[in-house]
Amino acid sequence: MADARALTQDADRLSPCVVLAGPTAAGKTALAMALAEAFPCRLISVDSAQVYRGMDIGTAKPTADELARFPHDLIDIRDPEHPYSAADFVCDARRCMEAAHAAGRLPVLVGGTTMYLKALRYGLDALPAADAAVRARLESEAGEAGWAALHARLLSIDPIAGRRIRPTDPQRIVRALEIHELTGRAPSSLWTGRGADRMRESLMIVLTPADRSRLHERIDRRWSSILAAGLLREVEALLRRPGLDPDGPVLRAVGYRQAVQRLRGEFDDEGLVRRGAGATRRLAKRQLTALRQWTGARWYDPLNPATIDRIIRRTGRFAASLGMQ
Repeated sequence: MADARALTQDADRLSPCVVLAGPTAAGKTALAMALAEAFPCRLISVDSAQVYRGMDIGTAKPTADELARFPHDLIDIRDPEHPYSAADFVCDARRCMEAAHAAGRLPVLVGGTTMYLKALRYGLDALPAADAAVRARLESEAGEAGWAALHARLLSIDPIAGRRIRPTDPQRIVRALEIHELTGRAPSSLWTGRGADRMRESLMIVLTPADRSRLHERIDRRWSSILAAGLLREVEALLRRPGLDPDGPVLRAVGYRQAVQRLRGEFDDEGLVRRGAGATRRLAKRQLTALRQWTGARWYDPLNPATIDRIIRRTGRFAASLGMQ
């Protein structure tokens, strides 16, 4: 039995890759492009918002010129009316990684969506597929009673899931209640925890300033620049799309939710920058908390002038070990 399990885990192992993770605004995209200049790479985005067309400014998506020079897989692959899941990402990322190896190129996964990285590395629990009708009804109930009421319902059904899922996380609240309705079981009873590590042979790099205040400064500067670049015009265009729910999960992404509130007149531009930067700092904190649980990752400070050269040298040794230099 042990031999059979080992064979199954080996068959499920992912092709070796480089992972460039870290909090938002840490400089991951610039580093990925530096690696692509130095090695034969295939860049694969790990960003749950950059998958959507028309969401460019608020996601700090690489520019059209950058993407022309350094193509990224899994950017601009879906219209925002059609949600993209962690399961979709695992399937697509695995395909891209295998294609990179087949072409003799080094897969480089770059992005900060830690949920996607965790799903790729450790696998996903066997949960029922989404049910559009159930979701629509739950979201309608939330519109009438409020998300706090649905979170209270989840707490009564499954205290473990209710404590783990924040009252301000509508997407996960809906998913947990949906699972309960479809299976009749507490969602937490279906959470099996981490599976086998499928990325044991990969090089994992976490990029973040050693001084947290410097990261906050970068986030504040980004917010001032994205507002000047036309964030509100971008969100106005998204709101004109007839099939896109302004209160749905896509426009609840950090930055977009605050921009929708600004367009509704809930605060002014200064308030948008302040609230957007605050929400982004909280996102960065959650990203770092998740990444600290990763084993085997190498941490680098992007503000150290020697960092890029050190990472390039380390990546070069890794690529050479795979015969890809």
